[in-house]
Amino acid sequence: MSKKPPEPATGQPLPSVPGQADRLLRHLEWHVIRRLDGLLQGDYGTLVRGSGLDLADLREYQPHDDVRHIDWNVTARLNAPHVRVFTEDREMSAWFLLDLSPSIHFGPQGHAKRDILTRFVAVLARLLTRHGNRVGAMLYGAGGAGGAKNAEGRSARAVDAVLPPRNSRAQVLQLVHRLLQPAAERAAGGTQLGLLLQAGLGGIRRRSTVFVVSDFISAPGWEKPLAQLAQRHDVVAVRLFDPLELELPDLGLVLLRDAETGEQLQVDTHDKAFRQRFARLSAEREAALRTSLAAAGADTLELRTDDDLIDALLRFMDLRQRRAGPRLRAVQSSPRPTTVLAGQTAQATA
Repeated sequence: MSKKPPEPATGQPLPSVPGQADRLLRHLEWHVIRRLDGLLQGDYGTLVRGSGLDLADLREYQPHDDVRHIDWNVTARLNAPHVRVFTEDREMSAWFLLDLSPSIHFGPQGHAKRDILTRFVAVLARLLTRHGNRVGAMLYGAGGAGGAKNAEGRSARAVDAVLPPRNSRAQVLQLVHRLLQPAAERAAGGTQLGLLLQAGLGGIRRRSTVFVVSDFISAPGWEKPLAQLAQRHDVVAVRLFDPLELELPDLGLVLLRDAETGEQLQVDTHDKAFRQRFARLSAEREAALRTSLAAAGADTLELRTDDDLIDALLRFMDLRQRRAGPRLRAVQSSPRPTTVLAGQTAQATA
């Protein structure tokens, strides 16, 4: 069973009434953002990566660098590919591509994956807007919101709502308000995460930092649009999961329901062989998912439903700081996170 987060200030159940969005945001500003403000100062340039025009340096080409930044004169002279490094703009746009499909509601009461998503997005969006950056969002699986428009005003059928980027607290409040709304009834069917990513490809024109927040429980086909998105933008895949999705406890007869399809199945969790088979299949899926995310060229931050929010944000800041050096592939959410670097696994200090 998943343990409760040790941070009581961020572990309270989320409000169920949309009108309490301001109260939740104020709570997070007081208990989380105040504690992070000092850490953000001085590390500002490494947390988000905007575009820039001023040449700052030249360095050797690394995998997944933008080929458009290759300096061909220096490459020919040194007989090794080199890229231009530009001074990052202090003002940039960040987009949140949010998967709110039925599987996101899995987890303990008050600590479901959607609760973790809401807190994480609220704090990160507020941190960005406080420094003058613009934040926008695309919501998939939220229900309702027919006729939503994308950043250019055209119809966005693949998503339920689009919030064009703005840099105010009111923008963050509107986003939190949408995330706190009760889930709408939805016909049975699997999640098509690729639709959300395709909407991001078509709707986000200017180079931005893009946070894809999902549990990545989806029909196949999302890998290619994620890779295309990572070629155009600085992409961070924020992967949500619950420990029960990886290993089942011994609870006897349990009725399981697939949140995506509505299918129900009664299983005997007392059967040790069944639990071992479940854990093995889960491990195989984990390995395949991490391989797909690494192949797409997106940095990955994993969030468990029993995560401490401040620890998660500190991991994110560490990810952005390391981003200036060798390409970081993933930061795990264990007490001693595992960092996957250039296909090799190494233990990182907590």
